[in-house]
Amino acid sequence: MGNEIFKRFEIKYMVTKEQRRLIEEAFKEHMVPDAYGESTICNIYYDTPDMRLIRNSLEGPAYKEKLRVRSYGQIKPGEDVFVELKKKYDGVVYKRRVTMQENKAKIYLDKNSKIDNPVKGDSFIERQIVKELDYFKSFYKNLKPAVYLCYDRTAYFSNEDASFRVTFDKNIKWRTDNMKLTEKPGGRDILEEGMSLMEIKTATAIPKWLVDILSREQIRKTSFSKYGRAYMQMMEDARNKNVIRYDFENRKVG
Repeated sequence: MGNEIFKRFEIKYMVTKEQRRLIEEAFKEHMVPDAYGESTICNIYYDTPDMRLIRNSLEGPAYKEKLRVRSYGQIKPGEDVFVELKKKYDGVVYKRRVTMQENKAKIYLDKNSKIDNPVKGDSFIERQIVKELDYFKSFYKNLKPAVYLCYDRTAYFSNEDASFRVTFDKNIKWRTDNMKLTEKPGGRDILEEGMSLMEIKTATAIPKWLVDILSREQIRKTSFSKYGRAYMQMMEDARNKNVIRYDFENRKVG
């Protein structure tokens, strides 16, 4: 849960309540619940005023990147959050994240400022990740909180290979007001009732026992972006109101 670097494939599937039950039943022989079990994950995604990052991502390029701040549940002011830079190239996901105090992360990102020692520690990896974040902020100027996203996650890892993980996300919600991790999770629903987004996270291959279940239940991989779905709903709202832009400053269209 601390400062980390990931390089892996992330394969997504949309599953029904019954399909999820069958998969989790099979997990009893092969997977172990994550140490944090079930948790509510809260995120604030940052973007440019013209939503350049998510618009580019939805075009399906070989390379895409996102910046977000994450907490596990509602936090108190000044508690730890994770500032994450997520990149995807040719199907491989690269993620860097560092731990910051909530108030320092807000100054560092919302004010687009450089502050002395924004992270909790001072290791080589932390300094390197901060350099990447500094470059990202200088390249995409005027970054602002764009969307708050939260969801309930159940996570498992393989009892044979701890790097192989499977997560189920349900109750995925978004909002563009109260975009603070210190506020209670909530917002508008993205998924239909009873549906879960399953993600397989692996640096190697999917084990045969899981491939067999996916094949038997005809569960096909899908392209799904939580932030992307929130953005599309946002744009649909704008079209329904006959407006052409989204106002970051006032959190309204017009």
